Amino acid sequence: MLDGIERVALYEPPFIVDDSRTPIPAGLEANVRAALAGDRRGEAVRLFMRDAVQMPRLMVAAMRFMPVWKKLKAVAHTLPYDFAIVGDNQQGVPYDASRWSSVTVPTLVADGGKSPDWMRNAARELAAVLPNARYETLAGQTHMVKPAVLAPVLTEFFASPAQTPVAAA
Repeated sequence: MLDGIERVALYEPPFIVDDSRTPIPAGLEANVRAALAGDRRGEAVRLFMRDAVQMPRLMVAAMRFMPVWKKLKAVAHTLPYDFAIVGDNQQGVPYDASRWSSVTVPTLVADGGKSPDWMRNAARELAAVLPNARYETLAGQTHMVKPAVLAPVLTEFFASPAQTPVAAA
């Protein structure tokens, strides 16, 4: 059990567990870190958006002129945390069930019905390897889930009494 944590909810963990998406390029983390070390925050964000998120180059270029770009640059220093947390789960390799067997708290793993297959596959497979997980798809949602759709699901999950595991569909 995770000390002090009674339940966990995950929405589309950005893992790549099969061949439905290209794995994260091997040198990406080093390139992002080098850009950050050189105080090139915009370059770090550009690399991450293009090579990790797989956003089209034209869209990344257009983002530089949108208000969100300044916000992304402000948090660019946190990009190495993404690699530390999910990096070895983004190589297109199925989960090692033994790695996840100690996470026994009730867990909700959810995805959006309109999200890319690779995200949905990762969520479904994670729920399958967690000993006490429930998998749920939010119809009509993408990775940019609407709070009005997600909130009731989270409220129900966190307010409900302890549940027995539900097999992933």
